[in-house]
Amino acid sequence: MSIDQAEHTARVRTVLLPEQDRPRPAGPVSSSITYGWRALLKIKHIPEQLFDVTVFPIMMTVMFSTIFGGALAGGVGNYVQWLIPGVFVQTLVMITMYTGLTLNRDISKGVFDRFRSLPVWRPSQLVGALLGDQVRYTIAGVIILAVGFLMGFRPEGGFWGMAAAFALLLVFSFCLSWVWTMVALIMRTEQAAMGVSMFILMPLTFVSNIFVDPSTMPRWLQGFVEINPVSVVVGASRDLMGGSFDAAQIGIVLAYCAVLVAVFGPVSMRLYNRKS
Repeated sequence: MSIDQAEHTARVRTVLLPEQDRPRPAGPVSSSITYGWRALLKIKHIPEQLFDVTVFPIMMTVMFSTIFGGALAGGVGNYVQWLIPGVFVQTLVMITMYTGLTLNRDISKGVFDRFRSLPVWRPSQLVGALLGDQVRYTIAGVIILAVGFLMGFRPEGGFWGMAAAFALLLVFSFCLSWVWTMVALIMRTEQAAMGVSMFILMPLTFVSNIFVDPSTMPRWLQGFVEINPVSVVVGASRDLMGGSFDAAQIGIVLAYCAVLVAVFGPVSMRLYNRKS
C-alpha cells in the first residue's frame, strides 16, 4: 500500500468512526466481569451443570450425618452441630475442582483460541471464569445450610457468624480454584484433570477435622491435620458459626489464600500463555 492510499484509508476511517465515538478498550475489571457473565450464561443454557451444587450438597450432608451421627455423637442431632460447618467447607472445596474441568473442556474445544485475538486484559479470561463460579459456590453453600437447619443445626453465632464463615470460605474457594486451573492447563484431557484433582482433594478433605476430632487420630497423623489448609478453614468456620472470633486462625486462612494465589496464579498464567 502506498503512502497516499494509507492516508486515504485513515481519512475514511476517521469519517466513518470519529475518534471521540470510538469505544474504549475493555479494562481488567470490565473484561473479567464479562467473562464471568459468560460462565453464568453457560449455566442458563445447560442447567444440568448445577447438578453438582444442588444434589451433591444435599447428598453429602444427609449421608454423612446419618451414617456417622450415631457412632460418633450418639445421635444425628448432636453430630449435626459438629458436622455442618465441616461438610459446608468440604462440599465447596470439592466443587472448586469443576472450575479446572470446565477450563480444560473449553481449551480442548478451541474456545479460548478465539479469545486470544481480543484486545482485553489477558488474565481476564481465567479470572472471569473463577468469578462466575462464585455464584455456584454460593448456591451450594445456601443449600447446605438450609438442609442443616432442617436437620436441627442451630449455630450460636447467628446470621452474622454464618455470613462471616460464608465470606471466608468463598475467598478460600476462589484462591484454591487457581490450583485446579493449573492442573487443567497441564493435563491434556478432562478425565486426566479430574483424576489428578481427586488425588489431591481426597487427602485434603478426609484427612482433616471435618468428620472427627483430630485428637482421636494417631499422633503421626495429627501433625498433617493441623497444617492442612482445609482443617484450618473448618476450624475458623466452626468458631465463627459458634459465635467466637479467632483473629489468628482467620489470619492463617488468609495467609494460605495469599500463598495459593501468589504461587499458582502466575504459574497458571504462564501455562495459559504458552497454550494459547
